[in-house]
Amino acid sequence: MATANNRAEARALISTIDDAVVDGLMKGAVDLHVHSGPSTMARQLDHFQAVEQAAAAGMRGIMFKDHHYSVAPFLPIMERVLGHLDVAMFGGLVLNNTTGGLNPFVVDAQLNQGARLVWMPTAQSANHIRSSHRKTRLASNVQLKASPGITVVDAYGEILDPVKEILDSIAAFDAILSSGHLHVWEIWKLFREARKRGVKRLLVNHPMYGLHFTYEDITEMAEFGAVIEQSACLYVDSRFNVFSPQELKEHVLAAGVAHSSIGSDLGQVDNPSPVEGLRQAIKLLLALGFTEEEVRLMVRDNPAKLVGLDPA
Repeated sequence: MATANNRAEARALISTIDDAVVDGLMKGAVDLHVHSGPSTMARQLDHFQAVEQAAAAGMRGIMFKDHHYSVAPFLPIMERVLGHLDVAMFGGLVLNNTTGGLNPFVVDAQLNQGARLVWMPTAQSANHIRSSHRKTRLASNVQLKASPGITVVDAYGEILDPVKEILDSIAAFDAILSSGHLHVWEIWKLFREARKRGVKRLLVNHPMYGLHFTYEDITEMAEFGAVIEQSACLYVDSRFNVFSPQELKEHVLAAGVAHSSIGSDLGQVDNPSPVEGLRQAIKLLLALGFTEEEVRLMVRDNPAKLVGLDPA
């Protein structure tokens, strides 16, 4: 019932915002959380369609994320076919068991093939597996072979040596490190080690969903220098909605607009498309009282800077 109420409230607020205003704010937007296909999970659009739709909306760039393979090696081919659309395309690697887990050699190879972002384990992290108990939205890829949970720390809470090697590679390539679906306690350990090793670009995905952040954690992580990305799908009129519009405002303000980013986290069937989800998020933010300048920071400038694009 709460989710149905959230969605109804989101629809009501979204309906108050003029599409023309949103059209302007979509120009130059960068979505660092697109789940297009092919994938082990059903997707409503493929990578080519995601680029075409982003171009039609005037967006500047998108990041492809799949939990079980990296799109990065295919981007030169996609650039040859779609480069004329002038949408920057990025890929990264999620460190689940299906991609080699915490394997420094795989990470090194992917970074050498152009991966721009390394996500820590997501659906196969120990935290995700524990947190998904009796929560169907967090349970994913049940059709895959059962996987042991991955953690980045040893029994004493110290960062594992292979993870340190991975952090060194991320630092050497000036790539982005994402928290994945680790527990907030692990993320603090990881990010502190990353900073010591020279990693400059830190990203936290949907901190209040499955990662067990508190508002204080969000504030302190932003002050530490991480970009805090909120997933549009958790707030807009989506079957993944779990938060009210007011909670979106609270989550953004906990980090501060200057440290916040909005990613669609969309591409699944029976959901808004990534472009439509981002549009809905923009409308929701405006209806909640954020200014156009603040929204532009969150959907264009902050993600562009994180991925190394000039937002202008």
